Amino acid sequence: MSQVVVTGATGNLGVAVIRALAQEPSVESVRGLARRRPEWRPPKTEFAEADIRTDDLDFTGADAVVHLAWQFQPARSPETTWEANVLGSIRVFEAAARAGVPNLVYSSSIGAYAPGPVDDRVDESWPTHGWPGAAYPREKSYLERYLDAFEQDHPSMRVVRLRPGFVFQRPAAPEQRRLFAGPLVPGQLLRPRLLPFVPDVPGLRVQVIQASDVGDAVRRALLRPVRGAFNLAAEPPLDGRGLASTLGRPLVPVPRAVVRSMVAAAFRLHAVPVDPGLFDTVARLPLMDTGRARDQLGWTPRVGAWDAVGELLAGLHGDGGHPTPPLHDD
Repeated sequence: MSQVVVTGATGNLGVAVIRALAQEPSVESVRGLARRRPEWRPPKTEFAEADIRTDDLDFTGADAVVHLAWQFQPARSPETTWEANVLGSIRVFEAAARAGVPNLVYSSSIGAYAPGPVDDRVDESWPTHGWPGAAYPREKSYLERYLDAFEQDHPSMRVVRLRPGFVFQRPAAPEQRRLFAGPLVPGQLLRPRLLPFVPDVPGLRVQVIQASDVGDAVRRALLRPVRGAFNLAAEPPLDGRGLASTLGRPLVPVPRAVVRSMVAAAFRLHAVPVDPGLFDTVARLPLMDTGRARDQLGWTPRVGAWDAVGELLAGLHGDGGHPTPPLHDD
């Protein structure tokens, strides 16, 4: 595979994918697209500044396009994120088709899935209708529908959709703090020892994955003749009981409505940038089955879920950051 183009090449997923491709012998070169050129210089990689919303996208000569670019904020301006994420993604897909690129890998999300059963896991056939109360699942769900039609219109293009859980890695912790806790909250305030207890919210459990395991899945998806969607997550699913045990803090039952009210109040007061609709989304996410990725990609996560959380916590405490603009530790 001579050249792979990666959009969103300097973000949380981007740096992990660039690392994986730079170490893959069969990939000759990588062109990373980002809104701001980084100082980082990985092997076989050159960066170009490009805004997928407005700039001309020419993928002529590329063997594959890996589309990772995504804008989480501002949550208070959903029309802005719609323009960047939905309309920008459509521009990437159409540009790849015009250039005759034979392979397209797109990072969707667990957030695209409709609410699922309490006890059973869902495979890739589960409806991707998302939860309508937040911009993130709406946008991910819309692009799933768009790609359904896109694949029918472009049958010669091999399209792969990866649906990871929450993606953590130590270098991305400062960015995730800014995106979800706000730019004014220092990482020192997020130390576990400052938590008096861990809330036990009924039904709240999440699946996470370390970023390098997503990078490995992208690499495998490029090199194998596969199509369709693949769930990606590490074990075990995380809940309040496990977090309390890991942090050594007591577990206190808290009704879901109370947590949502607190998030909504903080959002109204501009204390946090995350709107309550995102909490509603997380509270309704299904648990994913990752058997298809294991069977068809030969993929298994190398980092466990709690180790991925440990990387996030270490990064929040001053050991995070990366020499790309989105991930700089400020």
